[in-house]
This record gives sequence, structure tokens and C-alpha cells, in this order.
Amino acid sequence: MQQLAYRRILLKLSGEVLGQSGFGIEIVKLNQVVRELKTLHSLGVQVALVIGAGNIWRKREQGKGMNEVTADYLGMIATMMNAYVLERALNKVGIKAVLQSYLMSGNLGFNKVNNKSAKQELNKGKIIIFGGGTGKPFVTTDTLAARQAAALGVDLIIKAGPIDGVYSADPHKVKSAHKYKIISIKQVLRQNLKVMDRQAFLISARYHISIIVCKWCTGVVKQVVLGKKIGTLIN
Repeated sequence: MQQLAYRRILLKLSGEVLGQSGFGIEIVKLNQVVRELKTLHSLGVQVALVIGAGNIWRKREQGKGMNEVTADYLGMIATMMNAYVLERALNKVGIKAVLQSYLMSGNLGFNKVNNKSAKQELNKGKIIIFGGGTGKPFVTTDTLAARQAAALGVDLIIKAGPIDGVYSADPHKVKSAHKYKIISIKQVLRQNLKVMDRQAFLISARYHISIIVCKWCTGVVKQVVLGKKIGTLIN
């Protein structure tokens, strides 16, 4: 077995890894995510996962002009859709996954968030998926990721999405924007860099959890857990 640089991780995925913004869930992309998680599982990596909802719902786009609390709850429901389909897809290929949420479970077969149980399941080799945000409005999935990372004692948060790292400015708008290889949480907050929300960074700083921001693509998370220098390290 290959030597791991990080044994227990919190993987924060953008909703767009499952489909284009506002499009929904694409089976081809879903299967790619499942293959990547299967690879991590085969390496012995303990994986907790939080996924956004950008492929289904974005408050600043679809929720424009809507009551903000209502828009946030719709976002939580959208993350549950992504989390639920991932949990089903993983179990279908023989990777045991457990879905936990702060939202009510109803009859869908997932449980209320229980960090003690989640740790036990991680130790058994199961993938833990957290859906539905924190169950409260005005809180992002980034904050949920940081909270659960702290509660589970992970070695690293990996934020994987459409951007390949942290830049001094929006690289789509500013061609001269500089990409950082390493940057501190203090620097990110001081420069007001839009990577994760402030609360997520404060939690990560308090519990000394480093974050790697990288672009989602085949094999990228495997490279990170093996210690390859990918994207931007926030420490």
C-alpha cells in the first residue's frame, strides 16, 4: 500500500463536480466522483464528504429576489439531493457510505448528524457524507465542512471545484492575478480572498486544520493524499 500523507480527510466538493451550474446531476460526472472515492477507499483513506449545490441551486442566481431564508432552505434541500445520490451510488458499487444530516431524515434512510457515530464509521472504512448544510439559514456548506472537520479530527480539508487554487484576485477577471502555492489563513482573511467564508476559516484556524484548494479532475485528490503539491495550501 502506498504511503499516505493524510489518512483522514474532509473532502469539500463543489456541486459542479456532478453537473453544470443549474443543470442538475449528470450520470457521467456522478460515476467519475464515485470512481475517485473508490480509489481513495482502496488506499485506506478515511473520507468524510460535504458537497455543495451549485449544479442545482445558487441563491445569487435562481434565488435572486426571493426571501433569503427560503432561498437558503432550498439550497440545503439541493445539497441533500447531491448527497443522497452519492450515497446511493457508492453503496451500489460496494463502497459502504453513510449519509448524515441536520435536516429531518423522513423515510430516505439517512441519520441525524452524530459525530461519535461518524468517527466509528470512518474507522470501519465507511465514507461519511454530510448533506443539508447545518440545517440553519445564513450558513454555508464551507462552514459545515470546517465544523465537521474539527469534530472528526481530520488531517486536512480538501476543497475541490472549478478553481485550481487561491489567487490574489479573481483570475477570470484579472489576468495578472497571482496564484499562491502556500498562504496562511490570516493572509487570506486580511486580503479578503473569496475562497471560503470567514467562519469556515476561523474554525479551521482555531483547530489548526490546513486546507488545500485544487481543481477537481481525475486523480487529483489521490495525488493530494499521497503528498503531492497540488493547488494551494492554506495553513
